[in-house]
Amino acid sequence: MSISATAAPLPRAMPAWLVLLMAAACGILVANLYYAQPLIGPISQSLGLSPAAAGLIVTLAQVGYGLGLLLLVPLGDLVENRLLVVGVVAACAVSLAGAAVSSTALPFLLSALAIGICTVAAQILVPFAAHLSPEPIRGRVVGQVMSGLLLGIMLARPLASLIASVSGWHTVFVLSAVVTAVLAVALWRLLPQRVPAHAGVSYGGLLRSMAKLWGTQPVLRRRALCHAGLFSAFSLFWTAVPLHLTEQFGMTQRGIALFALVGVAGALVAPLAGRLADAGQMRPALARNGIRLALAMGAVAFPVSLLGSGGVALGALLVGAILLDAAVTLNLILSQRAVYALGDAIRSRLNGLFMAVFFTGGAIGSALGGWAMAEGGWGLTAWVGFALPAAALAYALFEGVRGEG
Repeated sequence: MSISATAAPLPRAMPAWLVLLMAAACGILVANLYYAQPLIGPISQSLGLSPAAAGLIVTLAQVGYGLGLLLLVPLGDLVENRLLVVGVVAACAVSLAGAAVSSTALPFLLSALAIGICTVAAQILVPFAAHLSPEPIRGRVVGQVMSGLLLGIMLARPLASLIASVSGWHTVFVLSAVVTAVLAVALWRLLPQRVPAHAGVSYGGLLRSMAKLWGTQPVLRRRALCHAGLFSAFSLFWTAVPLHLTEQFGMTQRGIALFALVGVAGALVAPLAGRLADAGQMRPALARNGIRLALAMGAVAFPVSLLGSGGVALGALLVGAILLDAAVTLNLILSQRAVYALGDAIRSRLNGLFMAVFFTGGAIGSALGGWAMAEGGWGLTAWVGFALPAAALAYALFEGVRGEG
């Protein structure tokens, strides 16, 4: 497969409505990856899945997302971006509809795999937004778009819980399929075209080049590995904390949803992080220190969550959640700004690699969260959570001592 084309002219600045559209699209799309997580119990019971097999509901979606990051996202460097995004979003709507009408396990699990694959349309949109924005404000634009994506991640679980508590889990997927289909139409009508200048590179060559990029781009490796450590702690926290809230504080599903909604306040640092990322392009030490601050915040969030008892303990846990969410937001935007600056022509491949690495960290964190809660409750879980960003911070400081931070 080989396609050649010339780069289309792009606007020098993105209008505010287009930034808002892309931010909302990223949030809507990535939320599809998380709707099933708090609904594993009712879904598995409805479909006749055994407790041992219930984990496949989430696992297959994560596997699909990883495949999409490595196989679909790089196409942003090869295929006209609007057509690619709309095609994948439309496929996502069909996959969600498949999940909504499933009454047995196999069709639902296949739909979950497809939803994971197609959800990566959000990761095609983020470098698309970076291409459309002028260099001096690129970090600010990426920060605004990423705020939508992060809000989607953080709001998906409580939203799914609230809808399912009123109308059942099928309704969650019906509504999401409708919203995603409407989004596909809106993106087709409103997104500008962007034809990448790929000079006849084949799809196979595109994929093979990703291994070389990982080996030759130390900034990519450092930023991806550091964020993997922080995002693994984030996933550990939000996997384990619903169990902790139920066991320790007697919260219902709606109470847990409200807790998660308040924790979303941490994502509000995204615009500030974008401005810091832009400033960091001129003053690299500023960006490096911002990343170290984010990793330190992520580590500190866990000891904070252990403070007090009763109502004080619940407040401390909430402060820890906000700190952790803010740390992830800050580090992600600073890291992406640095990775995107490595080259326009390879930006989608860089993004695919960056996301694949840190989402692998997230999957590991989720597994560790379940294990730690079973073995030692919230106390052990919090210290495991502390160790993950602390190790990433030690790595970042070590690279700084070597003059590579």
